[in-house]
Amino acid sequence: MSALTGILYALLAAYLGGWYTGFWSGNFSFLLFVLTMVTLCFWLAERFHFEPKRARAAAQLLEADAQRRQTLAAQGIKRVDGDVEVARQEILRQPWWLDWTAGLFPVILAVFLLRSFLFEPFKIPSGSMVPTLLVGDLILVNKFHYGIRLPVINKKIIANNDVKRGDVMVFRWPGDTSIDYIKRVVGLPGDQVSYLNQRLYVNGELVPVQAQGDFYDESSMVYRPRFTEKLGEKEHQLLVDPQRSPLFSPNRAGGPFPFQENCKYSPEGVSCKIPAGHYYMVGDNRDNSGDSRFWGFVPDENIVGKAFFVWMNFGNLKRIGAFN
Repeated sequence: MSALTGILYALLAAYLGGWYTGFWSGNFSFLLFVLTMVTLCFWLAERFHFEPKRARAAAQLLEADAQRRQTLAAQGIKRVDGDVEVARQEILRQPWWLDWTAGLFPVILAVFLLRSFLFEPFKIPSGSMVPTLLVGDLILVNKFHYGIRLPVINKKIIANNDVKRGDVMVFRWPGDTSIDYIKRVVGLPGDQVSYLNQRLYVNGELVPVQAQGDFYDESSMVYRPRFTEKLGEKEHQLLVDPQRSPLFSPNRAGGPFPFQENCKYSPEGVSCKIPAGHYYMVGDNRDNSGDSRFWGFVPDENIVGKAFFVWMNFGNLKRIGAFN
């Protein structure tokens, strides 16, 4: 069993090494599920086989020692050298390969359940959500807000809150579901969403914005016009780039996408009719975001959860807190 444990850890190291160096894309949810199942098997083996076996061996040692002392006492020898307690503790001690498998099961199970059904941490890698979220923000995502989903297969089994316009959502990118994206929901199933001349329209109505002065975008080291926009129940901030062309094309993100026939591209921008069971996602850094305007709609089964809190930014502790 110690050799088997060594092989399993070697496979884990190879998997993580290949993932880190880019030889293959990893799936942390699947990895955590596998680790939970493997350590569960070792925990069950320890609980119902190895631990009772060690306990029986320790009991046999004590029984043999007691019989030896009784025999010697019958011969008039009352003082016997030796203490079997050290040997008993050694027999009962959990071997290293169980300590590093069965012993880790409760911790791995707790992390798996917490990450799968309650909250999951993410790090913001790009500036597509500036000024709402900055590069380096460490955020929490509510995994149960939109419903309870089975881990790994992401199958919803219990419905909860509906997705609302204006929500900041983490989802698996339709172009590669091993990659997580974060954007703002601007369109729900059945909506007609247009982004024309750097202005957002939902179902034919212009979404109102108010100018808030310039914002220094640290990711690109330039000042950009900042606005507040009310999309849904709460206001949020966004940036525009007056120098950016409004021309969009699906080819910019790698080619055609499902339901592309629902979208019309023009020199002014793009207009899309959102199909059933899908959402339209756009970054708050409107002219510096690869989003639904380029690669299409996000299906409901790709939803990971609702982002709601910055729990750390090591470069700026003032970033900690909730956001819209």
